[in-house]
Amino acid sequence: RRRRMRSTAPRSTLRKIIKKHKPQLRLAANADLLLEIFFSSVLKVHLSFLLFLHRLAEEVRTNAFENKSKIIKPEHTISAAKVL
Repeated sequence: RRRRMRSTAPRSTLRKIIKKHKPQLRLAANADLLLEIFFSSVLKVHLSFLLFLHRLAEEVRTNAFENKSKIIKPEHTISAAKVL
């Protein structure tokens, strides 16, 4: 039986993250819903960026290998970025 992944982060985790970055902020008890919506959108953007970087790195590595280069050079990155 598969377990479903949680769609939201625990409230305490969200509060800790906010307090770490914005200690002057005071959060009301009912602010949790807005926090979850905000952080879910931020995390989706962050995940998309990480996936893009991973794809780019794989393509750059492939380009360097095809050119029989042991060192990744800027031209490998530029050619990979044009493909993506």
